[in-house]
Amino acid sequence: MRVPVITDEAAQAGGWHGMALQQAFAARGYEAIFVELQDCVIDLSNTQPRISLPGFATLPKIAFIRGVAAGTLQQVITRLNILHMLRLLGTKVYNDAKAIERTVDKGMTSFLLKQHSVATPATWVCESRHKAHQLITEQVIQGKTLVIKPLFGSQGQGVRLLDLDSKFPVPKDAFVDGVYYCQTYIDSGDTHHDFRVFIVNNQSIATMRRSGSGWLNNVAQGANCVGEQDKQVEALAVQAAKALDIDYCGVDIMRDKDGGLWVIEVNSIPAWRGLQSVTHVNIAQTLVDDLISKTNSE
Repeated sequence: MRVPVITDEAAQAGGWHGMALQQAFAARGYEAIFVELQDCVIDLSNTQPRISLPGFATLPKIAFIRGVAAGTLQQVITRLNILHMLRLLGTKVYNDAKAIERTVDKGMTSFLLKQHSVATPATWVCESRHKAHQLITEQVIQGKTLVIKPLFGSQGQGVRLLDLDSKFPVPKDAFVDGVYYCQTYIDSGDTHHDFRVFIVNNQSIATMRRSGSGWLNNVAQGANCVGEQDKQVEALAVQAAKALDIDYCGVDIMRDKDGGLWVIEVNSIPAWRGLQSVTHVNIAQTLVDDLISKTNSE
């Protein structure tokens, strides 16, 4: 059986994650075919709606989402609509569009975490440059440091600290893009580190501690990874995954210098190459097996 792996890279099949998924699907008798959403067609010309995927004559039973390409608002909505429509037509989409929408938007992620009483830093989201300047100034005067992040983004790009030495007002640059998403900075002490927990089917399958030379600990920016099990960290990550109602995800957690744990982000299309290097668990196989199991049980 052929399985579409939805990707945002034309060469994904030759990438590390693509190869890992191909091998995992092949081990269960499936052939992974890499598809980009921008090459799909919503066909409403007949009585029954149809989604046309390159390489597929009929609707696939399952689809694994490895990436959704960036684009204009209309393009992104159309690409997510394809995922919504596939699900409505009976395809098991993993992760589905709703989960991706809830996590790609950091503001919605923070809202749902707060709504479900999952520990996450104090957060403010607004469009007004004046309001953003005002709230940042108020917090800084109280002796707090804030982190400003792109509402959409990953791998630490565009993330900055805001304190008394920061230049105000906040520049309306490409990373801010007209929306100000600010969080209270979690101070982890002298050794800057955080945790990435990989959750599949509401269970922690692998955890690593990431340590960087600065305050950011992203693997893409050179952080050092060490496998580390911590029941409290893993339990909090499971709570976050349940709050987002998601099949699988990467949960980023920080422990402050007083021992408190905080969920910083939840990623619905997480990379796992760094994590795979420090765990014996075959992450790609675990994902594929969970997808197949859920499909067979429906």
